[in-house]
Amino acid sequence: MAGPVAFFALFFAYPVAAIVGRGLHAEGAWQFGRFGEVLGRPDIREVLWFTTWQALASTALTLLIALPGAYVFARLDFPGKRLLRAVVTVPFVLPTVVVGTAFLALLGRGGLVDELWGIRLDTTVWAILLAHVFFNYAVVVRTVGGLWSQLDPRQEEAARVLGAGRFAAWRRVTLPALVPSLAAAALMVFLFTFTSFGVVQILGGPAFSTLEVEIYRQTAEFLDLPTAAVLTLVQFLAVGAVLAVHAWTVRRRESALRLVDPSRTARRPRGTVQWLLLGGVLTTVVVLLLVPLAVLVERSFDTPAGYGFGYYRELGTVDPSGGAFLVPPIDAVWNSLRYALAATAISVAVGGLAAAALTRRAGRLVRGFDALLMLPLGVSAVTVGFGFLITLDEPPLDLRASWILVPLAQALVGVPFVVRTMLPVLRAVDERLREAAAVLGASPLRAWREVDLPLVRRALAVAAGFAFAVSLGEFGATVFIARPDNPTLPVAVARLLGRPGELNYGQAMALSTILMVVCAVALLLLERIRTESTTEEF
Repeated sequence: MAGPVAFFALFFAYPVAAIVGRGLHAEGAWQFGRFGEVLGRPDIREVLWFTTWQALASTALTLLIALPGAYVFARLDFPGKRLLRAVVTVPFVLPTVVVGTAFLALLGRGGLVDELWGIRLDTTVWAILLAHVFFNYAVVVRTVGGLWSQLDPRQEEAARVLGAGRFAAWRRVTLPALVPSLAAAALMVFLFTFTSFGVVQILGGPAFSTLEVEIYRQTAEFLDLPTAAVLTLVQFLAVGAVLAVHAWTVRRRESALRLVDPSRTARRPRGTVQWLLLGGVLTTVVVLLLVPLAVLVERSFDTPAGYGFGYYRELGTVDPSGGAFLVPPIDAVWNSLRYALAATAISVAVGGLAAAALTRRAGRLVRGFDALLMLPLGVSAVTVGFGFLITLDEPPLDLRASWILVPLAQALVGVPFVVRTMLPVLRAVDERLREAAAVLGASPLRAWREVDLPLVRRALAVAAGFAFAVSLGEFGATVFIARPDNPTLPVAVARLLGRPGELNYGQAMALSTILMVVCAVALLLLERIRTESTTEEF
């Protein structure tokens, strides 16, 4: 635990505490009275209520829509499955500002829905909920489906032989085994929607505001750092309470599971029900995920002179007026790949150590650390970004001029995904296997290499993919620390969207399309590597 504890203490707790301290400590005294003043305001209470209920609604709707997809990817084998799995994950790495813009083009004035049926859904909560499902669909499919594909189907078949119906066998055998991964997926979706920023700001307009949006407004627009600090602490405490409840409930349901090679569990669809389910999932993917992505691609080619590559060619030039960049925008592609690979390495190293430590169940301290690992997903990215700027500016941690600062910020978001993806599988490994290896003379390291690693190798590949994906799309903290001469793709897109003119908007759509393609290729390669590395029987 030493490595993960030191990493989070230095690059998360210290920066957040510093920025909150500046907001609540003035004139030599702590201003705790600000809590009552801020929380007593009707507009703030309305923000708190909307933040909570829309997150709950978004989580429930995402689980309802995505669970059939998790089953299809885990249990059914069909042509194009590997490619479709990569496509499904692409929306998750898109910057939230791009997601909001895509849905605005679909549901806003002059959008596709408005043109076809004369219906506008922008500035309504439905647009926000649909965008959240679009963004988080892959979390449920990959987190739940990853464990589901390794559950031995013979246990459910045995229940059916003993007289249980199809649904009863699933409810009594498979569902209890999926509870840890279901809880992990629901927790991640809730945290992302509870702290939603770009989607709500673009689609909600002035009518809707989450805590994250309000923190940004109080900081950037009103320069009211004390109010922003109070809201940051409120968000921090709310997320901490949710994580504590999650850790308690999941641990009560944990048990050792029989895990098998995923290649032995997926079969061709059989019967009308499975074919209808596959068709329904494919329809959902096309309508909910591919249509918004198609809008981005179409707009990247729609130039004033007609359809062509004009916007893409402009990405290789520097704006002579100074613009938003000191380098051609296309350089952001290489920067993002370089940063994402470094962030993935950090996330896997830190998250893997944390997951291994948490598997040992070594007392309340370790169980509390389980919940604390998820806090970076629930703390305002605005706060983390400002915290990096004001704390990591003096030797021996003067990192403001170092390229590693961006991967460190991205890894804060990647580590929780590594832990939550690996932990259910690690805890499902039968402890007797490790004990048998120890009795036969294996050292703890060799026992982990011979027993745990073959079983969790697939989960490790999924975790690395998630870490890489979220690093590519991380925006909240990176926007404050990415240098103008080394922008990332999300930062470049946001800066272009923030500037007027068709050229800037078209370049933003072109960069977004490149981000989608890069992510899809990376995830497709990951699927191939993962499939090749899990062909042997456990």
